[in-house]
Amino acid sequence: MKTSHQKTTRSRKAGRRGPLATIALITIGLLSTGGVYALFTTTATAETTTSSAHVVEEGSKLYAANCATCHGLKLEGSSEAPTLVGVGAASVDFQVGTGRMPLAQSGPQAEKKPVQFTEEQVAALAAFVASQAPGPAIPEADLVNGEGDAALGAELFRINCAMCHNVAGAGGALTEGKFAPSLAGVTGTHIYEAMVTGPQNMPVFNDLNLTPEDKANIITYLTYLDENPSPGGIDLGNLGPVSEGLFIWIFGLGAIVAITIWLTAKSN
Repeated sequence: MKTSHQKTTRSRKAGRRGPLATIALITIGLLSTGGVYALFTTTATAETTTSSAHVVEEGSKLYAANCATCHGLKLEGSSEAPTLVGVGAASVDFQVGTGRMPLAQSGPQAEKKPVQFTEEQVAALAAFVASQAPGPAIPEADLVNGEGDAALGAELFRINCAMCHNVAGAGGALTEGKFAPSLAGVTGTHIYEAMVTGPQNMPVFNDLNLTPEDKANIITYLTYLDENPSPGGIDLGNLGPVSEGLFIWIFGLGAIVAITIWLTAKSN
């Protein structure tokens, strides 16, 4: 007769899975997981592609209605406006997002004015132009949030930008009726886009001239100027020693002359 111990051992062996069964189960599990992941990834990619195509199509319509008269239906440009081939989304976001485009009237340079489009429409126009040819993209948020090195940014700004925009970013006059605009209150995104696209008379600062980190530090410095008032009191427009000297000559000497006349009249 078989002992109870032998029966227990045999039942355990009978219930135990073989090595091939274990491998088969693992393989089935991996294939199932991979298939589900691939299905969801494909669906998400298809939805993103469809959404992007819709945005580009909307941008195409906006472009044809508002920009093609000057820049051409195929972005080729004309005698009145430059080509937009290769300018990228950054240029469109800057020009249209600051109201400089559409241009109100011909002049030495396009001036900032109220924006004519919603944020969604600006994004659609930028997506359409970017879809036609590669160019500078809209910067990532971590490059324009003003959380870099303000001291290094101030040094870089004085070296590369202050000769036109003033050391405090107040702007200044250029030749032939042109000017460097004030940078007070300008968003970090638009400052970055201006550096990589070179609008108006501004030179292009590519990543070999100023690295993305350098640009982020410059934006941090300008953000610091926006958030901190002048420590010396009235800033007189931040126009530098000329305006300060003129203030002293007109008001300072004027006050001295007035006091002198008052004292003389009082003594008489």
